[in-house]
Amino acid sequence: QVQLVETGGGLVQPGGSLRLPCAASGSIFSINAMGWYRQAPGKQRELVATITSGGSTNYADSVKGRFTISRDNTKNTVYLQMNSLKPEDTAVYYCHAERYSGGSYLHYWGQGTQVTVSS
Repeated sequence: QVQLVETGGGLVQPGGSLRLPCAASGSIFSINAMGWYRQAPGKQRELVATITSGGSTNYADSVKGRFTISRDNTKNTVYLQMNSLKPEDTAVYYCHAERYSGGSYLHYWGQGTQVTVSS
């Protein structure tokens, strides 16, 4: 099993920055990709950014140029660096991990952390 713990959420001013860490434990070496999703009130959950075990990244168009996903293998942690934050970035942010085994994808989710961008 894989356990994910997100921290780092909070209140930030528009234009400010925030970094969200996600610490993974359990069968960490079986993970082929990790990422961040977010869900605003009344909205569907959407992909924010992903990173594979090989380091390839992918971003939603709405955050390109502002957000950066990275990993620290020594700490088994993935980070989402958020810069130039906008009010529309306000959401609960969820860490996600994916494992591929025998033709099936297994998915794991963190508990979520609230990010509020407001003046």
